[in-house]
Amino acid sequence: SSETGSQGNQMTRAGDAAGTGSFEMAADNSVLSEDLGRVLEPGSGEVGWLAKRGRVPLGYYKDPLKSARTFPEVDGVRYSIPGDRVVLEADGSLTLLGRDSVTINSGGEKVFAEEVERALMHHPAIADVVVCGRPSERWGSEVCAVLAFHDGQDPGDDELLAEAGTHIARYKLPKVLVRCEQVFRSPSGKADYRWAAEQVKGA
Repeated sequence: SSETGSQGNQMTRAGDAAGTGSFEMAADNSVLSEDLGRVLEPGSGEVGWLAKRGRVPLGYYKDPLKSARTFPEVDGVRYSIPGDRVVLEADGSLTLLGRDSVTINSGGEKVFAEEVERALMHHPAIADVVVCGRPSERWGSEVCAVLAFHDGQDPGDDELLAEAGTHIARYKLPKVLVRCEQVFRSPSGKADYRWAAEQVKGA
């Protein structure tokens, strides 16, 4: 991102299966606690904020509140936090959960959209997917997925949810699955969550 530059990487060689969500942390990066009060140690099991130290921006122009949130100081070290939630594993690797800004609060639990997307993508019929939330009287918000399939494939909802359920907890599974010909993304490949929210409104 423009606030940090590179924060993690994953190398996939010819013949290897591409993994998702697991990265080696780049130099000058750390994981900060939920309250931004301390640097987390590997294997703590806590969900934290991926943070960059060293050469980081001074702040946002004429926006001291946003600057204070994005560029906090911890133990005398200034960090940049663009908003990604991660777990720092015991071996020092990162498990990326997703952007805090697209977190879905469902039934009192936080559900990371990208985590659900990765779980669904394990099904070989799915070509692309975007997960978002929509208002729910029962859950507050409910998890929804907009899916596009490879040509000639259209598995049933039960099959898709069964596969995803082997990778994430059941409460994180989508309550609604919407099919489309193609998932809309920005020219840079970023998911368009506003577009996805429109697709699930009346589903």
